Amino acid sequence: MFKKIVLILLLVCFADAKSIKIAVAANVSYAIDELIYEFNKQYPNIKVLVTLGSSGKLTSQIKNGAPYDIFMSADMRYPSILYRDKLAISIPKVYAKGSLVILSNQKRDFTNWQKLLQNKKIRKIAIANSKTAPYGKATVEALKNVKLYDKIKSKFVYGESISQTISYTITSADIGFVAKSSLYSPNMIHFKKNVNWCDVDIGIYAPISQGIVILKRGKNNNDAKAFYDFIESQNAKNIFKRFGYIVS
Repeated sequence: MFKKIVLILLLVCFADAKSIKIAVAANVSYAIDELIYEFNKQYPNIKVLVTLGSSGKLTSQIKNGAPYDIFMSADMRYPSILYRDKLAISIPKVYAKGSLVILSNQKRDFTNWQKLLQNKKIRKIAIANSKTAPYGKATVEALKNVKLYDKIKSKFVYGESISQTISYTITSADIGFVAKSSLYSPNMIHFKKNVNWCDVDIGIYAPISQGIVILKRGKNNNDAKAFYDFIESQNAKNIFKRFGYIVS
């Protein structure tokens, strides 16, 4: 009898469980688990299913019918394209702003990072693909603004997303341009400022405003709207701050 009651309770819980699917830019991968954990304190019956990738590739998937309810991009351009094409039903909003750092798994002298990148001992520089990853675009912009791009582009090793770029940076490249948020991951906190990494001057590239939209599939989905509203809440903003983002 007891086993039957337990089985019935499990079936009821399973029946009540709901799920939403969100496409998330790779740079948010370090914060997303904590965001979902906090969200589930308020909505314990809503399961959040996450697909991570570069914003460009996720946008292509959405255009080809991928069943996502929400898109959290690494920029505002891709959400704006989806809204323009009527694949998103909400006007794109900024949920956080990201910034760039230069990272190495070796100790480096970051006193003059522009000179460091030109050093002959720096043979491979990891950057994200500027065609698919907004952080890659920001990297190219920064390097062009300081007249370095043409001098060092032969050293570039490209990652399709910021996550892949981080992987290259700490395994096969000498140094790399990555999202500052990645440094707050438990696997990255051992890297020290001005020893393993330094900030890229915010004045040499446009602020990386990251946008969120509810997609066409999420229309009239109260669970998707609940998560969308949560991302704009103070609780979510506090989490983004802890992961190195700038929030208003």
